[in-house]
Amino acid sequence: MSSNKVIKAAFESMMFTWGEPLDVKLAADVFGITSKEAYDIFNELKGEYDSQGRGIRIREINKAFQFVTSPDVYDYIERLCTPSKQKKLSQAALEVLAIIAYKQPVTRGEIEAVRGIKCERVLEGLENKNLIEEVGRSPGIGRPILYGTTDMFLRNFGFTSINELPDIDDIESVVHEQDEEGDSSQVTFNLSQGNMK
Repeated sequence: MSSNKVIKAAFESMMFTWGEPLDVKLAADVFGITSKEAYDIFNELKGEYDSQGRGIRIREINKAFQFVTSPDVYDYIERLCTPSKQKKLSQAALEVLAIIAYKQPVTRGEIEAVRGIKCERVLEGLENKNLIEEVGRSPGIGRPILYGTTDMFLRNFGFTSINELPDIDDIESVVHEQDEEGDSSQVTFNLSQGNMK
């Protein structure tokens, strides 16, 4: 059995090499340890990065871990990368994404009922950006597609899991209220706080 120190160092290298969020079970299998043991080691490593105030941090995304930059150094990274083009989402896309995030799994018809307008092209765009995906079929007439958010959504907007979404009592009333005021900022709540603005 490898020592905790060796496993921790290996997990660090594996995250760096893997690029995408490294699944806890996959990392555990490499060492022949349980997922719980691997999860605890990842969290210990994450705590070390957090406590030392490093420019690189470790973030958890649905039982997977990944290196990310510290929010404290965002301004410097932005200066370095300017004028690299940022991916932007339209207000309509953010609105649809917010509805899916809160009501998932949800059909296109249900989304359109909330917004009052068609959203087929918006859904296609969000799927192409890998922010939403088909998660099944509704038992209703015609068995329409059910949509949900992806791990890419969590990653881009800085959430560990969907349970971290801010509380909104009634997404429908928020959408209609913002439509009347011509501003969807409340609908998009903190969706713009992550990497995709």
